[in-house]
Amino acid sequence: MTGMDDSAVLDWAAANQLIVLTHDVCTMTRYATERVAAGMSMPGLIEISRKSSLSVVIEDVILIAECGTDGEFEGQVIYLPLQ
Repeated sequence: MTGMDDSAVLDWAAANQLIVLTHDVCTMTRYATERVAAGMSMPGLIEISRKSSLSVVIEDVILIAECGTDGEFEGQVIYLPLQ
Protein backbone atom coordinates (compact mmCIF):
# COMPACT_ATOMS: atom_id res chain seq x y z
CA MET A 1 0.00 0.00 0.00
CA THR A 2 3.07 2.19 -0.01
CA GLY A 3 2.49 5.18 -2.22
CA MET A 4 -1.32 4.98 -2.13
CA ASP A 5 -3.12 8.13 -1.11
CA ASP A 6 -5.00 8.18 2.19
CA SER A 7 -8.48 7.99 0.69
CA ALA A 8 -7.49 4.90 -1.36
CA VAL A 9 -6.13 3.21 1.77
CA LEU A 10 -9.36 3.95 3.64
CA ASP A 11 -11.44 2.69 0.68
CA TRP A 12 -9.48 -0.57 0.65
CA ALA A 13 -9.76 -0.96 4.44
CA ALA A 14 -13.51 -0.35 4.34
CA ALA A 15 -13.98 -2.86 1.50
CA ASN A 16 -12.11 -5.45 3.57
CA GLN A 17 -13.54 -4.41 6.98
CA LEU A 18 -10.08 -3.69 8.39
CA ILE A 19 -8.96 -1.09 10.90
CA VAL A 20 -6.08 1.09 9.71
CA LEU A 21 -3.04 1.70 11.91
CA THR A 22 -1.03 4.78 10.94
CA HIS A 23 1.52 7.34 12.03
CA ASP A 24 -0.02 9.87 9.61
CA VAL A 25 -1.66 12.25 12.06
CA CYS A 26 -1.68 15.08 9.51
CA THR A 27 -4.07 13.90 6.82
CA MET A 28 -5.40 10.41 7.53
CA THR A 29 -7.71 11.64 10.32
CA ARG A 30 -9.18 14.27 8.00
CA TYR A 31 -10.00 11.69 5.33
CA ALA A 32 -11.46 9.31 7.92
CA THR A 33 -13.67 12.08 9.33
CA GLU A 34 -14.80 13.03 5.83
CA ARG A 35 -15.78 9.39 5.14
CA VAL A 36 -17.86 9.23 8.30
CA ALA A 37 -19.54 12.59 7.56
CA ALA A 38 -20.41 11.35 4.06
CA GLY A 39 -22.03 8.23 5.51
CA MET A 40 -19.33 5.94 4.12
CA SER A 41 -17.95 2.93 5.98
CA MET A 42 -14.83 3.54 8.07
CA PRO A 43 -14.11 0.45 10.20
CA GLY A 44 -11.72 2.40 12.42
CA LEU A 45 -8.48 4.31 12.43
CA ILE A 46 -5.74 3.98 15.02
CA GLU A 47 -3.29 6.88 15.10
CA ILE A 48 0.03 5.87 16.63
CA SER A 49 2.30 8.58 18.01
CA ARG A 50 5.85 8.31 16.73
CA LYS A 51 6.97 9.24 20.25
CA SER A 52 5.43 6.11 21.78
CA SER A 53 7.61 3.18 22.72
CA LEU A 54 7.09 0.12 20.56
CA SER A 55 6.33 -2.09 23.58
CA VAL A 56 3.53 0.23 24.74
CA VAL A 57 2.03 0.38 21.26
CA ILE A 58 2.13 -3.41 20.92
CA GLU A 59 0.43 -3.83 24.31
CA ASP A 60 -2.28 -1.33 23.35
CA VAL A 61 -2.92 -2.96 19.97
CA ILE A 62 -3.17 -6.40 21.62
CA LEU A 63 -5.60 -4.99 24.19
CA ILE A 64 -7.77 -3.49 21.46
CA ALA A 65 -7.67 -6.72 19.42
CA GLU A 66 -8.51 -8.96 22.37
CA CYS A 67 -11.17 -6.79 24.00
CA GLY A 68 -12.81 -5.17 20.98
CA THR A 69 -15.84 -6.61 19.27
CA ASP A 70 -16.71 -6.74 15.56
CA GLY A 71 -17.78 -3.31 14.38
CA GLU A 72 -17.03 -1.64 17.71
CA PHE A 73 -14.59 0.85 16.17
CA GLU A 74 -16.72 1.74 13.13
CA GLY A 75 -16.42 5.47 12.50
CA GLN A 76 -13.92 6.02 15.30
CA VAL A 77 -10.41 7.38 15.48
CA ILE A 78 -8.37 6.04 18.42
CA TYR A 79 -5.06 7.51 19.50
CA LEU A 80 -2.20 5.45 20.91
CA PRO A 81 -0.85 5.22 23.47
CA LEU A 82 -4.22 4.71 25.20
CA GLN A 83 -3.21 6.03 28.65
